[in-house]
Amino acid sequence: MKLEFEKGWLLAALMVGVYLLVSACKSTNPPLPVVEQIDLNRYQGRWYEIASFPLRPQKNCTGTYAEYTLQGEYIRVYNHCIDSTNGKVKDITGKAWPENEGDNARLLVQFFWPFKAPYHVIALDTANYQYAMVGTPNRKYLWLLSRTPQMDAALQESLVSYATSLGFDTQRLLFTVHR
Repeated sequence: MKLEFEKGWLLAALMVGVYLLVSACKSTNPPLPVVEQIDLNRYQGRWYEIASFPLRPQKNCTGTYAEYTLQGEYIRVYNHCIDSTNGKVKDITGKAWPENEGDNARLLVQFFWPFKAPYHVIALDTANYQYAMVGTPNRKYLWLLSRTPQMDAALQESLVSYATSLGFDTQRLLFTVHR
């Protein structure tokens, strides 16, 4: 009896969690424009976080980067940072895939089943794949990414300005420390 009760609560908590996650991803904002197409072969590799609206697990993170690797129909996602309070590595591996066939600028990312979140590429250096900007349709999360730990100040300012024009509250951006 006790085991059934605990399973019931666990299932109810999981369903509430899924509902809250789905609700949080819904948006009353206009659709978020994305880049036309991504060459995933060129997009894979290491991207340094320049600035972000950090997720809770990113608290106290420095030296943050993500590595993307094509693996069949999925993209392996590895996120890494150093906790500035104790020097320990904080990392996690997940996977990503296109939300819709033929549109690989709108991805879904999953680190824990059944939870998944949107990853929309809203700006990209399509000539050299040296910078990208990723956001969520509800404008609650934003990342400025670069192939190097620093970004040109004028480019950074331009990306922040563009994000502001899309409805992101760029006053919330935290700039990542890289040593």
